[in-house]
Amino acid sequence: MKSTVTVHHLFVSPGHNFFGRHGQPPGTHAVSDRPMVTCRAGLGLEGDRFFGYRPDYNGQITFFAWEVVQAARRELGVPHLAPEAFRRNVIIEGPHLNDLIGVRFALGGVEFEGVSESKPCHWMNAVVAPGAEVWLRGRGGLRAKILTDGELRRGANELHVHGVLALG
Repeated sequence: MKSTVTVHHLFVSPGHNFFGRHGQPPGTHAVSDRPMVTCRAGLGLEGDRFFGYRPDYNGQITFFAWEVVQAARRELGVPHLAPEAFRRNVIIEGPHLNDLIGVRFALGGVEFEGVSESKPCHWMNAVVAPGAEVWLRGRGGLRAKILTDGELRRGANELHVHGVLALG
């Protein structure tokens, strides 16, 4: 299946603001919105905090739905909420991300494997809005592995879904 989708944002951050910081204040690492990111198979996004984190890591890249950003602004009463607040790498409009769990797909010519929902944590209540953690359940984004090297760019990209993988 092929379709054209829109990549609205490509975010990387050199450090962790929330991951591994339970019981501590959030970190202060800035998020950078780039016109292009370099994807490296099995490693992640160059310049991102999870690049080379550990072998076979399931969150080498994370995707988040632009439609969820817009819905959160309306339904959680935060009209000026910045998309980087969710700390996901790729903000994309078009596909239902949960449908890509267990699926091999290509976006902009780079191959990925959808692994699991990027589940929201308690930090979402502080950085998005009170109640955001619960509201985001089932729409927290997609964690994926990068299968081929390549560049991903903002704007219109072709999404090619290869099919469901045998998980387990």
